[in-house]
Amino acid sequence: MNIQEVRCTGCKTPLPLAAFRAGELAPCPVCHARIQVEVFPALFRDIRPGDAAEPVLVDNESSCFYHPRKKAVVPCDSCGRFLCALCDVELNGQHLCPACLESGKKKGKLKHLENERTLYDRLALGLATLPLLVWPVTVLTAPMAIYVGIRYWNSPPSLVAPTKRHYVFAIVIGTLELTIWALVLYSVFNR
Repeated sequence: MNIQEVRCTGCKTPLPLAAFRAGELAPCPVCHARIQVEVFPALFRDIRPGDAAEPVLVDNESSCFYHPRKKAVVPCDSCGRFLCALCDVELNGQHLCPACLESGKKKGKLKHLENERTLYDRLALGLATLPLLVWPVTVLTAPMAIYVGIRYWNSPPSLVAPTKRHYVFAIVIGTLELTIWALVLYSVFNR
């Protein structure tokens, strides 16, 4: 998607670059509709063209393990296979072949490769709301929901819809549940 393709939902006018970085509702320059554009930060990064693999010109040159007619530029730091520029995957200063990258991903050996993310905001909200079906359980889950909401407030959010509203809802609902429990216990013991 090109930046010029992002248009106002009301008048379909291409949006200026300033609307992308606002982080809040901003008026459309033409129809003044309040809109908010959220994009991945990579959209603003300069795109570096990938290296093309060079053909092997001399018989004694090393060739790529995966492309025998392409010149090897670096060995894989994990298995030692020679790789052309096309097959070389650089991850935190390490050069890996596609097979080692996939193997490391499956076995969890690559520490800096994020395959999944725990969505603590949804966990906190679930701890606060699901036990409402079985009310006595809330005496345990309400404090847990508040703890998770506060403890993981600054954890990386979901890549899809980064927001803190789930944390807020979980903390508010958990606090209400604890308040109700406190009132119930107070009324029981003060008869």
